[in-house]
Order: sequence, then C-alpha cells, then structure tokens
Amino acid sequence: MDNDFNQRFPWFVDHWGSNPDFACVIAFDGDTAAGFAYGAPAAPYREWWREHLNPTPKRDRTFAYSELAVRANYRKTGTAEALSRKLLSDRDEDLAVLLVDTEHPRVQALYESWGFRKVGQRQPFPDSPVYAVMLAELPLR
Repeated sequence: MDNDFNQRFPWFVDHWGSNPDFACVIAFDGDTAAGFAYGAPAAPYREWWREHLNPTPKRDRTFAYSELAVRANYRKTGTAEALSRKLLSDRDEDLAVLLVDTEHPRVQALYESWGFRKVGQRQPFPDSPVYAVMLAELPLR
C-alpha cells in the first residue's frame, strides 16, 4: 500500500497541477507523508453536478475535490477530516463537490458527517464504478 501511495501521488499532482488554481495539502508525521488531499475550481457554469439539482443553488461556484488519500496506519485518527478541512478552508467557491464509490457507504457517511450530502449518482465512464455525487456548502460546518 505504501508503495502505491508513493507512486500515485506525483502523477496525480502533475496532472491536476496544470490547473492554475490547483490546491493540495499534505499531512506529515515527521518526515513521513501521512496523507494528501487536492482539487481545483470547476469551470463556471460547466459543473457536472448541476444535472442532479433543479433548481441549482443560487451560490454555485464550485471546487472539485478530486482526491483524498490517507496511509492505512493513519486512518481513523482524524487525518482525513483535518486534510479535508484544510483543503476547503478559505476557498472562494461556494460549494465543494466530490464522488464516492457507492460500494463504500462508510466513506460516504464520513463525508456526510463533515457536511456533504448525496445529490445523485453518476457513472462517468462505462467501465467505472457508480459514484455518489456529494455536494457541500463552503465553508464546511
């Protein structure tokens, strides 16, 4: 798992980092990266979550929360919530959106405990899982 974690991080950061407003936070325990979270603002009026709400919220500038990864030995320690809150604090956007695999209801419940709510389901690619579309008002409560 640690090797996968180390291998994935640089590729995704390079990919998402091309967005000029990309944001990433990393939690460290000494010299060890315990986890990371990142995302970027969605293009105005092109937010894909809009199809799940009618009417859409009046305040709708959206931050796309793309990835949260925490090393196994740091899970259930509050690291995931701390990373999420840090990433989403002081954002200019009104909302944050993310996807959660519907096969992971405990992860969905965790996001709900932080203020996200499920607004629909989506399968972005024919070979991808079905995801819960989750939306939260910023700042998180």
